[in-house]
Amino acid sequence: MSKVIALNSGSSSLKFQLYDIPSETVLASGQAERIGQEMGAFTIKVNGEKKVTEMPLPDHKAAVDVLLKSLIECGVVQSLNEIAGAGHRIVQGGPYFDESVIVTPDVVKRVDELGELAPLHNPAHLVCYKAFREALPQIGHVFVFDTAFHQTMRPDSYLFPVPYEWYTDFKVRRYGAHGTSHMYVNRRTAELMGADYSKLNMITCHLGNGASITAIKNGKCINTSMGLTPLGGIMMGTRCGDLDPTVVFYMQKKLHCSPDDMDNYLNKKSGMLGISGISSDARDIENAVAKGDDRAQLTVDLYTNRTINVIGGYYMQLGHTDAISFTAGLGENDSQIRERILKRMEETMGLSIDYELNATVHGKEACISKPDSKVAVYVVPTNEELMIVRDTVRLLGI
Repeated sequence: MSKVIALNSGSSSLKFQLYDIPSETVLASGQAERIGQEMGAFTIKVNGEKKVTEMPLPDHKAAVDVLLKSLIECGVVQSLNEIAGAGHRIVQGGPYFDESVIVTPDVVKRVDELGELAPLHNPAHLVCYKAFREALPQIGHVFVFDTAFHQTMRPDSYLFPVPYEWYTDFKVRRYGAHGTSHMYVNRRTAELMGADYSKLNMITCHLGNGASITAIKNGKCINTSMGLTPLGGIMMGTRCGDLDPTVVFYMQKKLHCSPDDMDNYLNKKSGMLGISGISSDARDIENAVAKGDDRAQLTVDLYTNRTINVIGGYYMQLGHTDAISFTAGLGENDSQIRERILKRMEETMGLSIDYELNATVHGKEACISKPDSKVAVYVVPTNEELMIVRDTVRLLGI
């Protein structure tokens, strides 16, 4: 038996899950938060017991050191030599990577080059990788790209109608995100249906604080909602999603703000937070809706409308749709969001939904459509870490 660790690093965080191979049992999970701030926090969960420790975490190397030390202290491993490989989530793989790869110096160079397209993510991923490589120089590393699953899109789906040289010279195109999640949910939904994923058409809805929707034909992505960066697509917690580009120029003049200021507005002050004026958390907004808050109601109506516009477009592009699956924070846990979206599509798509069952589904697998529904509808909790570990095991031959 060997152990493989899945790593997901952000600019100030590091999430992990340690798996036993080949059983794929999660032995430990947790995260380091507020890395680089005055006081950080490290959480580890083993055998259902969670331990949270506040401590300074000046950089990702310090977080990695604490993580590895904690695995030994908690008895998850007797020696770090038991860890046979590490899989790293990488947000942006650009046009270079259509699948996961073993890390080489050239791969690192490419990921670093793509940092401009994911400035909050790719640099942090590399810092984590280098810290882990230094701590465990003997093990193999694999990069698993959020964008890889979407590389099967055709040019008429991934190109933007801008000067073609922007694509050839500067790599401006739709890359999408959450690809590892969309792939997992596609495969898992097919298993629940007792069907071959390569013979199904599906729409997967990754609805969280960051959100994306993907059209999958015979197991391959043919369109996805996020664009050059995770800012594009549907409305999100704090991100605006798609909008008329003129809004950017117009408001820069009105607010006398810089491009960086505008980036901050669109990424961190828009979406649910911007419309509601309350919160980026859908739970807070649902509570405000229940109290009769008009802007909260407008927020959920706008979110619903933006979402069904994309689902409806993909429904037409696919020709026929066998299943729709909801996943991620809202998709898995917010039955009201699901109900609003599905009710708006019932007649057009021939949906028949068990709304009483839907109201009870929170964070668990379930088919919420009735047998007579023309499209099956599922809730499938995502498991990106398992996909990362499986690719790591496959590529490293563990």
